[in-house]
Amino acid sequence: MIRLVQRVGFTVSDLDPVLAFYTQVLPFEIIKDYEVLSEPCEKLTGVFGARMRVVTLGLGYEQIQLTQFIAPPGGRAIPPDSRSNDLWFQHLAIVVSDMDTAYATLREHNVQHVSTAPQTLPAYITAAAGIRAFYFRDPDGHNLELIWFPQGKGSPRWQSKNRLFLGIDHTAIAIAHTEHSLKFYRDMLGLSIVGESENFGTEQEHLNMVYGAHLRITGLKAPEGGMGIEFLNYLSPPGGRPISVDTRPHDLWHWQMTMLVPDAQAAYTQFRATGVAVISDGVVTLPDGEKAFLVRDPDGHAAKIVELKGIPHDKSGTTLKGENHEQV
Repeated sequence: MIRLVQRVGFTVSDLDPVLAFYTQVLPFEIIKDYEVLSEPCEKLTGVFGARMRVVTLGLGYEQIQLTQFIAPPGGRAIPPDSRSNDLWFQHLAIVVSDMDTAYATLREHNVQHVSTAPQTLPAYITAAAGIRAFYFRDPDGHNLELIWFPQGKGSPRWQSKNRLFLGIDHTAIAIAHTEHSLKFYRDMLGLSIVGESENFGTEQEHLNMVYGAHLRITGLKAPEGGMGIEFLNYLSPPGGRPISVDTRPHDLWHWQMTMLVPDAQAAYTQFRATGVAVISDGVVTLPDGEKAFLVRDPDGHAAKIVELKGIPHDKSGTTLKGENHEQV
């Protein structure tokens, strides 16, 4: 069903200070900045009276999309005691060419830490051995990751030294059961497993800031590429909290993965026939002509399903195919 994972987006409280963070602390570039309101927006989000400012940002070949609900007010903040094993957890993994320099840049701007410091994963975690990573938060509390790949790990393009911040390798989501999530993402959506790992030990604990962290990690890619999706299945500790059943897209813990399909109506019909939780009131044609709807996976993470208009290419004209990556 899914051809490409196009981008990842999330809801923010106030775009101006958040944009300052993403374009001045981090080097994202603004691609598009617009406001939208209409009955189709209400039907897409399930939020009555929705008026949204939406900004698309780029880093390398990847994109993210930030949404501020100008109306209605009252979208809830991310719980201050959120941890990486709570099932609303999601992050972006931003690839850097030099971890020490990138971390120093964040320290200069007093960025909020999640990890104690950058962690180097040990040799006994074979799939991820030598990878360095660091978790931090943006001004609204959304989780982000810096990741550095040693030679032979990750996509070959992550070995570039042309820039400090290279692009986005994957988005990671906390899940309750790997097999349940695979039924949705692999068996229904058609993504393929490109990597698996079991991560534990003091480095992993101090990366996630979860004592006793022991994770089963599964990386997936869509047939035509885009960024990867990574499952974080905590085998221990127990007790990761589920997402609130009344979550709506204007709550700040709402993320959505934009996925392209050949036929939005056929996809919608299939989701409804198989009992998938659908947020939108049918397939919605938005003011820009995009046909889309929102659904939730087994743990409540949201996906925006969009009828494709063509597969993006890199500057050389090559289709952006998926590449294997290691899990952190």
